[in-house]
Amino acid sequence: MEKINAGLIMLAEMCEKLPLSEKKVASYILAHPTQAIKMTAVELGEASQTSSAAVIRLCKSLNISGVQELKLRIAGDLQHAKVEDRDIEANEALPSIVEKVTTQSSEILTQTANLINIDELERAITALSQADKIIFFGVGASGIAAMDADQKFLRINKNSRAFVDLHLGATAVVNTQKGDVVVGISFSGETHEVAKILEIASQTPATTISLTRYGSSLVSSLADICLYVSPNVEATFRSGATSSRLAQLLVIDILFMGVVTSAYEQTVDHLDETRSVIQRLHKKVAKRKNKIKTY
Repeated sequence: MEKINAGLIMLAEMCEKLPLSEKKVASYILAHPTQAIKMTAVELGEASQTSSAAVIRLCKSLNISGVQELKLRIAGDLQHAKVEDRDIEANEALPSIVEKVTTQSSEILTQTANLINIDELERAITALSQADKIIFFGVGASGIAAMDADQKFLRINKNSRAFVDLHLGATAVVNTQKGDVVVGISFSGETHEVAKILEIASQTPATTISLTRYGSSLVSSLADICLYVSPNVEATFRSGATSSRLAQLLVIDILFMGVVTSAYEQTVDHLDETRSVIQRLHKKVAKRKNKIKTY
């Protein structure tokens, strides 16, 4: 699937972190997106009082192929109506709550899918597929995502562990070897505990993967492979990481499916076995309940 969106999100998130000349180009495009998609690199350079070289460097900073891809992404954004981030109000009707939460959740999932870099995703899937041991680490809501990832990878017989405590996580990570993978999950990308885990992991032979909001951050700077979710800002009453958690779970599901398909027959067998075990457990519980009722 060709990515044709998320150009404006990428520019807005990276703008303040860019070198001056690239920041000028980004600011101009954000202020005049409709005009910008009709310009060449030279024209964009002139309009932003920089140069075509600055435009090219901006594309490299955004980790995209070039000006044409940037313009395609922005054009896609302009065709896609922006969903207003409407907050929940006092005594709001339930149908309205359903509509607002669903719309916002759908939007952040779409934005995250558009931000996925296929090359980085492929590197992450390869590392996880070949991993001898996988450690997922996150705190708070990101810890929930880490535990979800652990549960999924355990089902396909991967040697996986999830940690939400810095001391326990550090103890596990410091002993990682070549072939192991450490995944640090932090929406902000600045979570101290996650950064510390990846810092420790970087001193080992293990491969490190970060999952953060789009843009440069402390956590992503410490990882070998960087994956991103949409930086879409949470509304006040949904600031408990509702949409961002969904975006993290989306990327984890994609990683999981990628690993499954890379060794399809073997992983499907493991999934069938775990499903069968769970079904037998449920049957045993049901039998015990029936016996109790007969007394």
